[in-house]
Amino acid sequence: MSASVAEAAEPPEKSPPRSGTVQSIERAFGLLETMADHGGTMGLSQLAAESGLPLPTIHRLLRTLVDLGYLRQDSSRQYVLAPRLIRLGESSGAMLSVWAKPHLDRLVAELGESANLAMLDGDEIVYVAQVPSKHSMRMFTEVGRRVFVHCTGVGKAVLAQLPDATVREIVRRVGMPAQTDHSITDPDALVAELDRIRERGWAEDDGEQEVGVHCFAVPVPGTPVPTAISVSGPAERVTRDAGERIIPVLLQAAGDLAADLLQPTGKTGQAGQAGQAG
Repeated sequence: MSASVAEAAEPPEKSPPRSGTVQSIERAFGLLETMADHGGTMGLSQLAAESGLPLPTIHRLLRTLVDLGYLRQDSSRQYVLAPRLIRLGESSGAMLSVWAKPHLDRLVAELGESANLAMLDGDEIVYVAQVPSKHSMRMFTEVGRRVFVHCTGVGKAVLAQLPDATVREIVRRVGMPAQTDHSITDPDALVAELDRIRERGWAEDDGEQEVGVHCFAVPVPGTPVPTAISVSGPAERVTRDAGERIIPVLLQAAGDLAADLLQPTGKTGQAGQAGQAG
């Protein structure tokens, strides 16, 4: 069957193409995202069932993506996300700090404490952006620094976005070493803490990573990789009482950042060191 006939025979789409978009590009990226959601490997019929697109259309799009190096086909005829996508992901990940900075700047301006953005990378938390406080005594964490998942505010806010079974697998692989006397070191206690975080919507590190440092953190919703944003400072300034003012501002910043990251226009936002950040 020729391509033109195949197109003519296609049934109506589940949803019409958006105005001003190139339909084939929209469909191709939709297939890539569907594959990513299903672990990176899918067959033709499975993609058809998930996407609602006709088999001839999917086959043409997949062959194009294979020819470009973004997909591979394995010996069982399954389609697999290819390593060429890694470069796009790495470049996009590097831009995350750019998108986040206006939101971190506003947090520091409003709250006066250091603001951080961190995400899950493998079994660790990596800090991808920070704006330090203007105070002489402040928290500072190098961008690129890696920490355990169980003993930081951002780590627990990230873990709260994962199923408990996944959390247990992570801490089984990397362990839960105590960083201070306040660190959670038992998987059951950690899972119970994550239940509380999911219920209230925020996490804290009260001297668990470093004595004398207090951090509040919240998830950034809707990100492809679990991500969290936090405010941290000396425990004498960032108190539980201060949390009543900090947490609503953090939640607003996380929502604003998520909206910026997800909007198709790519338009950005609205318009001595005491220790490490949480």
